[in-house]
Amino acid sequence: MNAPFKNLIAGEWAGGSNASRNINPSNTNDVVGEYTQGSAEDLNNAVAAAKAAFPAWSRSTPQERYDILKKASDEILARKDELGRLLSREEGKTLAEGIGEATRAGQVFAFFAGECLRLGGEMVPSVRPGVGVEITREAVGIVGMITPWNFPIAIPAWKIAPALAWGNCVVLKPADLVPGSAWALVDILQRAGLPKGALNLVMGRGSVVGQALLEHKDVSAISFTGSVGTGRKVAAACIASNPMKKVQLEMGGKNPLVVLDDADLKVAVEVAVNGAFFSTGQRCTASSRLIVQAGIHDKFVEACIERLKSVVVDDALKAGTHIGPVVDQSQLDQNLKYIQIAKDEGGKLVFGGELLKRDTPGFYLAPALFTETTNAMRISREEVFGPVANIVRVKDYDEALAVANDTEFGLSSGICTTSLKHATHFKRNSEAGMVMVNLPTAGVDYHVPFGGRKGSSYGPREQGAYAKEFYTTVKTAYTLA
Repeated sequence: MNAPFKNLIAGEWAGGSNASRNINPSNTNDVVGEYTQGSAEDLNNAVAAAKAAFPAWSRSTPQERYDILKKASDEILARKDELGRLLSREEGKTLAEGIGEATRAGQVFAFFAGECLRLGGEMVPSVRPGVGVEITREAVGIVGMITPWNFPIAIPAWKIAPALAWGNCVVLKPADLVPGSAWALVDILQRAGLPKGALNLVMGRGSVVGQALLEHKDVSAISFTGSVGTGRKVAAACIASNPMKKVQLEMGGKNPLVVLDDADLKVAVEVAVNGAFFSTGQRCTASSRLIVQAGIHDKFVEACIERLKSVVVDDALKAGTHIGPVVDQSQLDQNLKYIQIAKDEGGKLVFGGELLKRDTPGFYLAPALFTETTNAMRISREEVFGPVANIVRVKDYDEALAVANDTEFGLSSGICTTSLKHATHFKRNSEAGMVMVNLPTAGVDYHVPFGGRKGSSYGPREQGAYAKEFYTTVKTAYTLA
């Protein structure tokens, strides 16, 4: 085994005595690498480095920041196949999905390189004679980032890129389960010319590194993506800190896909199977609730079962694989628990749900589809975060909309219909931050806002120009002429 991959602190690769193994979920005998486990002291050193770098970096020119982010984008895109393979090897999504995610990371950096040059302000007249008013945006300060395992390069990218574009310094704590992609991304940015301390990487346990990040008085803002339970703790810690921290949370989803009687059946099935099961269902935007009108219900169920029979579950790196393994044993156990819960509640398992054996030892699970479920069941209300979906039968559009909105979450929603009337009404009345018509609920563009409502999100949106609402603070200056 090679020496452990180290943390990046103040522009230097630093490692402690502890390291964890990054295991390939498609082949548990395959160790992707060993990665340093940081300590609270490492985190404190990283924040100190960011604090030292902030005055110069926050006042750097837009051209300097553009050049660095664009250089990073160019390298990510040039190495997308290599980075995608690393991602798929450590997380378990298919190679095509891994390469696609790496490509998106490169596109995100290209977009925010441009944002470096687009940030402006306003000059407005005062209500008082002879007074001018100038409204500008400035960097928030030191931004702590806690990122999840399901998008190990895209989510760090769409947090880091806007933060750096607008002059913030960053301390990144990636998911302990998948540190490899984050390490590779940070390495690219470091070599692109970032000054020492502008970007710091501290890998390790959330209870150690993450907690120290939340408690540090010099951290101005926290951007978190993860579970609802952890998100609530993050928010509470940010409010309790002195001074209080700005906070941005992206959490769970129990996303509905409505299928009306007038839907194109082939389109609806593809939308449902893609949204519910691809990426092994390990997406906060996955279509985990399929709300189907009675007239098309039986045909839809039959067509979904036939479509799922053609889906190949296998090694993420193997050609022809449609769905890779579950990320680890803990997540697999959670999936199996919810499959049993659905059965106990009276749901009918019409496809899948069983463990699979493949050529290599891994966490393979056949995608599970339930019928005869209601929206009151736990399988309809709690996020599973795996290849598990349930179908709720409804009588008409009004009931479909009511069921779709009857959830504590509000991230993404979708409808399959050929009716302009119903599509228009659903877009306006769906209680979700993102709405899809005849498209999977999972799958979004990088240049527009990402985020939800209710229990799914808290704070300003991520991605696109709207990201400035979190990564900048507004200053109003008055001048007597």
